[in-house]
Amino acid sequence: MVSTSERRGGARERLLARLLDAFGEALPAPETSLREIAARIGTSHALLRYHFGSLSGVLAALLTAQRTRDNEALLEAAQRGTFDDFVVAIWRTYTRPERLSRARGFFYVVGLAAYGPDDFREFVDSIGDLTVMLASLAEREGLGAKEARDVADATIAAIRGLLLQEVLTPGTRSEDAITLILRMKEGRSVP
Repeated sequence: MVSTSERRGGARERLLARLLDAFGEALPAPETSLREIAARIGTSHALLRYHFGSLSGVLAALLTAQRTRDNEALLEAAQRGTFDDFVVAIWRTYTRPERLSRARGFFYVVGLAAYGPDDFREFVDSIGDLTVMLASLAEREGLGAKEARDVADATIAAIRGLLLQEVLTPGTRSEDAITLILRMKEGRSVP
């Protein structure tokens, strides 16, 4: 027999799949109502509220699922490449023009999570995924575990900072910024 929580989980996953189909690589804008989102996927706003809690919950669930898919693709690339290749792949993945709304959504949800991390636990728990992958690559390239984690943390923080600048002022950040991050990793001086 299927428990109530299993039925709810299955229904939530089916709704999430419909949301992913409807929004693809983008996120609905924060000013979009649950009713508008529900209409777009052919359900009720009450059902969205029941499974996701609020518009912010819908955004966080969508973003977490989208990032999970991205990370799976990035992981394949990481297994074939170097630390540097992976950093460039991350940057290119998240700075593509069709991903700009999602990057904005990421920072929106991060801001909400900063005030209520428990309300966004799944999202918060997923934030470190890229750092773990980068640390693994750094170790594979000869760094010790602690140094690899520190380098990965600093690299992801720098990428996110640059991504925030890209969101706020599109087109102002070039791949030269990623080159600078990679130079810092190697301990080389920045020109």
